Amino acid sequence: MTREFTGRHMSAILVAGFGIVMAVNFTMATLAMRGFGGVVVDNSYVASQKFNGWLETARAQDALGWEVAAARAGDGRMVVSTAGVPAGARVSAALRRPLGDPAAFDIAFAGAGPGAFVSTRPVPSGRWIARVSVFAGGEEWTREMRFE
Repeated sequence: MTREFTGRHMSAILVAGFGIVMAVNFTMATLAMRGFGGVVVDNSYVASQKFNGWLETARAQDALGWEVAAARAGDGRMVVSTAGVPAGARVSAALRRPLGDPAAFDIAFAGAGPGAFVSTRPVPSGRWIARVSVFAGGEEWTREMRFE
C-alpha cells in the first residue's frame, strides 16, 4: 500500500526545514553575542582619524630598540623580561580577556633583577591580552601581547 504525497506533506517538510534553519541561526547569534567582550573603540570615525598618529608612535617606539617579552611564572605571576631598556625602568600592564568574560584590570610590577620584572599579584589562568608599558629615560614603550 503506497501513500499519496500531498500538499500537507510538502507544507510539513517546508515548515520543518525553515524551523531548523531558524533554530540554528538564533543559536549561533546567541552564542556570538555572549562571546563578544565589548566595544573595541567607542567611535570608529575618531579612531580612524588617530590611526596615522598611532603608526608614528609605534615607529618611534620601534626605533628605541627595546625588546619586551611576557611569560607566566609557576606561581601564576606575570614575568616581563626586557632587553635594551635603560636602568631604572618601570613596567605596568593592563590585562583584558580577548573574548567572553569582560574582566579587565591593571597590574603593577616589581623589579626582579636586571631587565626582569614580576607582577605584584598572580594573574588568573586563561587567555589574556596584556597592554604592557615600559617607562625609562623619559621614553615610553607600549605594546599589546597575548598572555596565557
